[in-house]
Amino acid sequence: MPEEIKIPTMAELAAEGRNPEILFWVGCAGSFDDRYKKVTKAIIRILNKLDINFAVLGTEESCTGDPARRAGNEFLFQMQAMSNIQVLDGYGIKKIVTACPHCFNTLKNEYPDLGGNYEVLHHSQYLQTLIKDGKLKIAEGGKFKGQKITFHDSCYLGRANGVYEAPRAVIEALDADLVEMKRCKTKGLCCGAGGAQMFKDAEAGNKEINIERTEEALETGAEVIAAACPFCMTMMSDGVKNKEKEKTVKVLDLAELIDLN
Repeated sequence: MPEEIKIPTMAELAAEGRNPEILFWVGCAGSFDDRYKKVTKAIIRILNKLDINFAVLGTEESCTGDPARRAGNEFLFQMQAMSNIQVLDGYGIKKIVTACPHCFNTLKNEYPDLGGNYEVLHHSQYLQTLIKDGKLKIAEGGKFKGQKITFHDSCYLGRANGVYEAPRAVIEALDADLVEMKRCKTKGLCCGAGGAQMFKDAEAGNKEINIERTEEALETGAEVIAAACPFCMTMMSDGVKNKEKEKTVKVLDLAELIDLN
């Protein structure tokens, strides 16, 4: 039987005169990419298990406009952003959690210039807070206890917003063996997706950048490469496939680590 997951929408709660504690901003990848939809489901399962009062926008959620702005189409970005701000403000949204660092950066840092002011958290930060507050309890002796896990820093989560410790705190809460790549945190190497390599043919050269980054991850001896971005996940997964290591090395999101533990 297909899995049944409770996913309330803002429209449903508003019709009942209720307001959620958080809005879960799903993002385009979380909505449409088959691999990242599994991450979305993992987050929803965690929220439901903890009885968190949340909602999604559903069909009212549109692209943040981040790709348009990065591609230089400022007019389209502002149209998309203003449309989203109108919806968010219409529901009186105060706090947003998202699993996409690109959505996180745009909602947090760029929407205020257009009048959209919200408390925005990446899901790594939210999970860290839930663990710290004792709401999210990690079972002792879980699936990942003692396993070597390395974390790939997303550019928009790390260097753009300085979020380095939250994802590592989530991994350490699993009692896993966190092993760092030689280039990490402020010196972390981009997987290439932030440079649009995910969407186009590679330039001439000896090696694609996601292969270089995957080699660094494999050098740690990690059994799991943890990611916190849909685009990093694709690039690192492709790198692992290129190295024919799919059977021994998994690429998992932080929410999946918690959900599977």
